[in-house]
Amino acid sequence: MKKIIKVLVLSSALSLALGVSAAEDPDNFYKSDVVYLQKVSFNNLFQMKVGANLYLPKDYKQGVKYPAVIIGHPMGAVKEQGSNLYAQKLAEKGFVTLAIDLSFWGDSEGQPRNAVLPDVYAEDFSAAVDFLGSSDFVDRDKIGVLGICGSGSFAISAAKIDPRIKAVATASMYNMGNAVRHGLNNSFTKEQRDELLAQAAEQRYVEFAGGKPLYTSGTPHEINDKSSDIEKEFYSFYRTERGEFTPEGVDESTTTHPTLTSHVKFINFYPFEDIETISPRPMLFITSDNAHSKEFSEDAYKKAGEPKELYIVKGANHVDLYDDTSKIPFDKIADFFNKAFN
Repeated sequence: MKKIIKVLVLSSALSLALGVSAAEDPDNFYKSDVVYLQKVSFNNLFQMKVGANLYLPKDYKQGVKYPAVIIGHPMGAVKEQGSNLYAQKLAEKGFVTLAIDLSFWGDSEGQPRNAVLPDVYAEDFSAAVDFLGSSDFVDRDKIGVLGICGSGSFAISAAKIDPRIKAVATASMYNMGNAVRHGLNNSFTKEQRDELLAQAAEQRYVEFAGGKPLYTSGTPHEINDKSSDIEKEFYSFYRTERGEFTPEGVDESTTTHPTLTSHVKFINFYPFEDIETISPRPMLFITSDNAHSKEFSEDAYKKAGEPKELYIVKGANHVDLYDDTSKIPFDKIADFFNKAFN
């Protein structure tokens, strides 16, 4: 714990020194006093346990079936980082909500830890529909999904093959396939991609022989004046008291970092292919004018069928839509799902 505290104190100083922008009203660890929380778990199709937080409106009444929303966390994060906040705010507005940990992360099962497997990530959303739709307090015809960052692409992937998902919303979405194949704004060259694939292939030999996994990408643990704006932005959330969270039993040095050998699985991940087949179920893409990830929401909106909406938050960056309650349009999200279900 002393080591963590030391890092947090240092990070605050670095944020000021390096000009890292701060959210106006960050509240990642928000605790609502008007909703009920229950920790739950259920199996996905592959008999892997999915851990989740279930939230019920405080005025919950037995015998009433409520509309429900499943919330997925940013890629490399856990439900305690963004998802719980969204889940509580929507539960305050009358929804049953379920903040899930994707397989291989947080409270969910899966080995090795921090592995990338997009099909299973999408399956976790469908498994959450199984869980909610089999309960006596959810209207199984009124279940939607909301994916933050990378989970936006996993939620879309799930909705393409699961018609029980009646509406899809995303916030600060990343298309994890394009991000790994091409980089932001197509900045990743073929030579760089080939080098990544070669490194991952050689590392497979190491791990096959019993060696330890290597981790890649994710958020840096230190920043300096040479760090990119995007590195500073993610650092401001994941490596400071604003949003830092290390699940029990997890090595702090591995948080947010997927394994190198599995990370390349994203190169075969195309979540926006056939996105138009989700229509006529509605889709809402929320991004912000200063988000480095805006290109992904704009691309998805362009390809999606009707009804669809691209909603741009003014004066915000990518991670502001994780936890900045002054910028996240919770009323807009609630209105979207209410209209979709009625």
